[in-house]
Amino acid sequence: MKRVARLTAATAILAATTLSAETPPNPNAAEAKAIVQEFATTLQGELQAAMKDGGPVNAIAVCQDRAPAIAADLSARTGWEVGRTSLKTRNTAENSPDAWEQTVLADFDARRAAGEDVQPMAYAEVVETADGKTFRFMKAIPTAEVCLACHGTAITPDLATAIDERYPDDMARGYSLGDVRGAFSLSKPL
Repeated sequence: MKRVARLTAATAILAATTLSAETPPNPNAAEAKAIVQEFATTLQGELQAAMKDGGPVNAIAVCQDRAPAIAADLSARTGWEVGRTSLKTRNTAENSPDAWEQTVLADFDARRAAGEDVQPMAYAEVVETADGKTFRFMKAIPTAEVCLACHGTAITPDLATAIDERYPDDMARGYSLGDVRGAFSLSKPL
């Protein structure tokens, strides 16, 4: 599962997730949303603890080490491939979106530009793969105020240095409040 560790650094405060109106109902959607909620809640708790203990520089280790571990644990327990991705990745080698994810992320950005709220934004589809049909699900991650310390436009020099040391190919900067930071991405063979 090479994409299990496909994660970007950040946190998102999630409310209940819902599929967009264009997406047909699928019984796998509720399961995917529950996995996303567990991932987000677990990661958010660990990031908040790290921020409290040592600020944003301390939280970088959580994103680099714990986020992939949380995704791997969820994947092993649920049978889903679980991760996060973005059009502007922090860890390009592990988190680059595939073609399907790029299309969905671009659609999320267009929907945001058209005025749609990012918080509930999600998309699900059954796709044909070389191995058969796969249910794919993505839930947008909105850029919250807390995300801006590491992903905004005014990153402190010490934090920028720490990010650069851990992520030399980082592209995940320059976000504004409410932007689509990336997305949780899940898949499951049918």
